[in-house]
Amino acid sequence: MSMRKKAARAPTRDFNETVRARAQRDEPFRIALLREAADCFLAGDLETGRAVLRDYVHATVGFEELARATAKSPKSLMRMLGPGGNPQVSNLLAILAYLQKQAHIRLKTVARGRGSG
Repeated sequence: MSMRKKAARAPTRDFNETVRARAQRDEPFRIALLREAADCFLAGDLETGRAVLRDYVHATVGFEELARATAKSPKSLMRMLGPGGNPQVSNLLAILAYLQKQAHIRLKTVARGRGSG
C-alpha cells in the first residue's frame, strides 16, 4: 500500500509514532515523505499532501521552528496542514522551500507525456 493511501485513512497514534521514529533515523524515508507530499499537491490530492507534510514536519523540524522560519504561528501552520486546512499556495511553497533547505535537497518536477507512467 502506498504512503498516499495510508495517509488518507485516519492514522492511529502508533502509526504516527512509527512514521516519526523511522523518519528520524532514515534519511531516504524522510526524503520520500517530502517528495510524496509534493507529488500529492501536484496531483491535486491536497488532503493527503497536507497529511504527509504534517507527518514530515512532526518528524523533522517541528512546528515551532517552521513557524520561526515562515513568520507564521505554530497553531496557524498546524491548522493549514490539518484536516480541512486550506493553506494558500504561497504558504505551501514557503513551507516546502524551507523544508528542502533544511533537508539539503531540491525537489524537481519532471513532465511526462501520456502513457509514460
